[in-house]
Amino acid sequence: MPLVPTRISRSRGWLGLAAIALVAGPCAAGVSAGSTVPSRANIVLILADDLGYGDVRALNPEGKLLTPHLDQLAGQGMIFRDAHSSSSVCTPTRYSLLTGRYNWRSRLKNGVLWGYSRRLIEPERMTVASMLGRHGYHTACVGKWHLGMDWPLKTGGFAADERDAWNVDYAKPIPNGPTTVGFDEFYGISASLDMPPYVYIEQDRSVGIPTVEKAFHRKGPAHEDFEAIDVLPTLTEKAVDYIHRRAPHAKQGTPFFLYFALTAPHTPILPTGDWQGKSTINAYGDFVMQVDAAVGQVVDALERNGLAQETLVIFTSDNGCSPAANFAELAAHGHHPSYQFRGHKADIFEGGHRIPLIVRWPGKVRAGATSDQLTCLVDLFATCADLIGAALPNDAAEDSVSILPALLETAEGPLRETVVHHSVQGKFAIREGHWKLCLCPGSGGWSDPRPESEAARLLPPVQLYRLEADIGERQNLRGEYPEVVKRLRERLLHQVEQGRSTPESTAVPSK
Repeated sequence: MPLVPTRISRSRGWLGLAAIALVAGPCAAGVSAGSTVPSRANIVLILADDLGYGDVRALNPEGKLLTPHLDQLAGQGMIFRDAHSSSSVCTPTRYSLLTGRYNWRSRLKNGVLWGYSRRLIEPERMTVASMLGRHGYHTACVGKWHLGMDWPLKTGGFAADERDAWNVDYAKPIPNGPTTVGFDEFYGISASLDMPPYVYIEQDRSVGIPTVEKAFHRKGPAHEDFEAIDVLPTLTEKAVDYIHRRAPHAKQGTPFFLYFALTAPHTPILPTGDWQGKSTINAYGDFVMQVDAAVGQVVDALERNGLAQETLVIFTSDNGCSPAANFAELAAHGHHPSYQFRGHKADIFEGGHRIPLIVRWPGKVRAGATSDQLTCLVDLFATCADLIGAALPNDAAEDSVSILPALLETAEGPLRETVVHHSVQGKFAIREGHWKLCLCPGSGGWSDPRPESEAARLLPPVQLYRLEADIGERQNLRGEYPEVVKRLRERLLHQVEQGRSTPESTAVPSK
């Protein structure tokens, strides 16, 4: 695949960048050669929770769920057909999304955090929010955090896990949450909606004190008024209100970045009364339709405030669909959340991390466009930096590559040569062009063959697939192409050992 240097701020000149890319893999982050004058566009990032690629009708024409708002967004912007989360589960993807760094470089090597877990984002690490804040943006996070925060204990110190739940001093400020990593505002919950504590958090404080125990799949402390079924409408209302409040400031020259992290259609699958039965399939289908409507409310708020032309809207999901959706029931009605891909949430297979990615920017991104560029949610950071013309230092966004040339359709070749995938059990895969090497037998996650199963133990230790001809990942070609297995294994090892997958820049450190 051709090497196309697309970023300047991290380069050492065109020849230097190309030479580094030959070794390190993807091109460097910085200002794109094909970019226009740096923009001060507002940025709205909407991250669904456990929404499958095939759940969006615009991406899966044979899907049985109606998603009119997402379809309209896609018709007004660009669909990325080869987009991936960095992990096939929640927490690690969110880490990569906000830091521009592969999740497995953090202390979390597998699994996810919980509602009382300590902070994951390292002290002093730059995030996309703090970077945009340094360049004059007002920033807000509304919704599911799931990156840890330090809940103070009544007896001193901080909570370690759920066993400390009733010893937490909910009246005290909660250190090291969203407002300490670059967000001016936060309103949401600490982790997934099926993880206690069941209480809203505003800025760094609980909204009320949990005094009762409730169970939304898992039991734990809850505020007496907190009900899981109300969370998606409440958070949508908060996101819409933020746009209304910031609109006058945006028009006067202070743009905003809104990270709207939905709690749905993740479990508990609880569509409100207005949506129950709408899909005519099951509760998951109803919930997906409610998620679509929530996106429509946010986009409508931009329209009503006259901000549509000046706002880059990104819609995506944190990983593939969960089996909690009831795949058999959906399939009986002809609907497949993983579309044509193998596996689902938690897996190393495509269904675990191939995700919907839709971008709208009127007047800049061509309406009705599609892109086959290989991209990953880790690329948000470099893309935002590219958008505003910001140079990134070496100690930030080490794995992030700007997709702005793809959005503007100025890219002359692949922006990324590789993407590293990661499963819930910490299994690795690396993608290069049409090749995908999985360094494990089986799914590496929750689908069959599961890693601990006898079936997986009888399989070869590596899997090599040519996705161009085998998108369902059924024909393991490791024996036919040992040279490809060797090359991809070495590329992955190099990226792990180097601590980054993009070339270094000449920018000063962030600290």
